[in-house]
Amino acid sequence: MTPKEQIIDLFKKNVKGKRPNVDGKNERHDGRKGHWLEQQFGVTANADNEADLFGYELKNETTSKTTFGDWSANIYVFTSSKYSSLFEGDKKYEKQDSFVKIFGKPNEEKGGRYSWSGSPCPKIDSYNDFGQILTIEPNKDIVAFYSYSYDKRPDKADIVPEELQIENLEIARWYGENSPTSKRGDKCLKAKLEDKFNDKGWFTCKTNESGEYNRICFGEPVNFDDWLNLVKEGIVFFDSGMYEGNKRPYSQWRANNKFWDSLITETYE
Repeated sequence: MTPKEQIIDLFKKNVKGKRPNVDGKNERHDGRKGHWLEQQFGVTANADNEADLFGYELKNETTSKTTFGDWSANIYVFTSSKYSSLFEGDKKYEKQDSFVKIFGKPNEEKGGRYSWSGSPCPKIDSYNDFGQILTIEPNKDIVAFYSYSYDKRPDKADIVPEELQIENLEIARWYGENSPTSKRGDKCLKAKLEDKFNDKGWFTCKTNESGEYNRICFGEPVNFDDWLNLVKEGIVFFDSGMYEGNKRPYSQWRANNKFWDSLITETYE
């Protein structure tokens, strides 16, 4: 059998007609159904950033938007040699907490916990009310900038350190096509994306109205230039989930499910 035929066979044997069994799983964990689906295909969680199965990347069906990857910036302003001393703490995660207090906002429903998510999260080519914007550089790096003059917060002078009250402050940079080093943490977006999506392609499993999986769908490979154009158009967007008290930056790159569905080229029941 071909790799695709093997995947279809696993779907028919282990997935079709079933609902995800998430008994005993953390109900607050959004990925619990995805983990169940991965288990049915024999996919184990790993950090290798490679396609999940036989050269295909498995994407779980979600309610509204689906992730390409959780890809943190290579450089944050709180890790840069020029500005890191302006952020409180000695360790990286402590400085990250200081960063979200300056460039994020408090969530009253979470006891005032600060996060760099939602309205503070920069979008492509348009400043938000927190003075932040996402741009694509000529070398294909993606950069988040902060400009004090575009920050509409009335108390910004009390929040932002004086040394950061400037224009075009680089607060995050993702290496696009090339990385200056071969270190694992310096991997560029091109490598991260194409290692997962530019081999055989990707597949997802769809459910019927009863919540039972009833079909498997395949999409073509995706290369970096095509993906970057989707970022330029705002179809793929940066969806930060960084919050105070968590060491992980949570830097998701996502697209709405309607777009993912448009990429489907084959469906099998």
